[in-house]
Amino acid sequence: MADADAAKPADQETLVADIDRTRAELARTIDAIADRVSPRNNARRAAQRLSRRAAQLDPVLAGAAAAAAAAGVAAIIWWRRRRRG
Repeated sequence: MADADAAKPADQETLVADIDRTRAELARTIDAIADRVSPRNNARRAAQRLSRRAAQLDPVLAGAAAAAAAAGVAAIIWWRRRRRG
């Protein structure tokens, strides 16, 4: 009978340790989900990705793209003014 009582606390300690481990894993999972659905964190991550991509661009290529965009805008403005008059 004494042996049965001695084994019981060990099982309880194991059970309590399992519950604590499961609780910690659940807390980490909930924190990860909260981080993924947070609009502020999503905006911050998107800004970081954009910043990294912009840093990787070739300056000559970026300048050429900006010039092409400016020429396109100028052409649209010229075309609209011509159409009106």
